[in-house]
Amino acid sequence: MTRLSIATAFAAMMALAGCQNLTAQDQANLGLVTGAGAGFLLAEAFDANPAWTVLATVGGAAIGQQVARNNTTGQCAYYAGRDSLGRALYRTGPC
Repeated sequence: MTRLSIATAFAAMMALAGCQNLTAQDQANLGLVTGAGAGFLLAEAFDANPAWTVLATVGGAAIGQQVARNNTTGQCAYYAGRDSLGRALYRTGPC
């Protein structure tokens, strides 16, 4: 996949995701995808070797998943661990 097609797909995905009301879970997932995409694109922009590209992508995903901003309410979703069934828990609060 070329860099232009990756960037175009990423921009289209972000544009579509911004057109709906998101739950806290959706915000965190969108943060994860956005962070991973940003980390990947940044590593590619600096022509990083494959190991650094993976590290930047995983790091971006971790950061994006931890704090996902809801532009409508000004609240952020924060990862709060897992419940007894293994499902991810999130709490919302001021950013």
